[in-house]
Amino acid sequence: MDSNWSPKFNEKISHLVKKHPCFNGEAHSNFGRIHLPVSPACNIQCRFCQRGFNKWENRPGVTRSLLTPEESLKVVERALELCPQITVAGIAGPGDTLATDHALETFELIHWKFPHLINCLSTNGLLLKEKAARIVAAGVRTVTVTVNSINPKELNNICSHIISNGQFMTGEDAAQVLIAAQLSGIREIAEQGIVVKINTVLIPSVNNESIAEVAKATAEAGASLLNIIPLIPQHEMALLRQPNCEELDAARMAAEEFLPVFRHCLHCRADACGIPGSGIDYAADLYDQPIETFSHG
Repeated sequence: MDSNWSPKFNEKISHLVKKHPCFNGEAHSNFGRIHLPVSPACNIQCRFCQRGFNKWENRPGVTRSLLTPEESLKVVERALELCPQITVAGIAGPGDTLATDHALETFELIHWKFPHLINCLSTNGLLLKEKAARIVAAGVRTVTVTVNSINPKELNNICSHIISNGQFMTGEDAAQVLIAAQLSGIREIAEQGIVVKINTVLIPSVNNESIAEVAKATAEAGASLLNIIPLIPQHEMALLRQPNCEELDAARMAAEEFLPVFRHCLHCRADACGIPGSGIDYAADLYDQPIETFSHG
């Protein structure tokens, strides 16, 4: 809904969204991004999430390999040679960016060597408030938080468990902890001047009636944009169906009462590289070459 963004919204983040292909429809076809697969672990388990290592699946949570923070610098340098239009260095997996320190270490190095790039972090938000100061110090300027419900009973049907402060938690108690952490984290980083986009996976018969609630709560916390992602049926939700076009449109219209909606998401891999709208991906040129990797533990 780019054309309907309010003047206040444009004034707040226009300097970033103009060159961020994951935040702006026009930038989507004119500017590039690279996703660096450096985050090996996750501290929650969504029932639709299945991380993997391969070259052929075009979806989040999938990569060819894992990189060290130091290796990521070399990959970014090579990527800029292949695609000078890259304006964003993003980390979106294959695990959660804040569950380990690898993503923030990578951003610190990129901020030092490539300060012109927009550092963009994607997270489930469980540790967002706790890590806020370091996120800001690492030069991160945009953050995407995946918020699939703000209803604990509903979220329990989406997320099977979390690990909070070393404690394995399930049920509605775990959902309440995650929701509280997400909203407080969004509020904290938004107050620090970081632009926040919300990703919400639309799951028919599970959360399709409550997308507006997510938009309202996250907007009140300081989010600037919402991206509604159709479910990819897999893992525990392999037998569910994808939302149809009517359901997706209805969810977007409901959400737009509270937040602008980004409509160009391509379900990018954790090692994607290039201009999203061009259909060209340089990942094979970056990651199919011999490269030393290490065990993140």
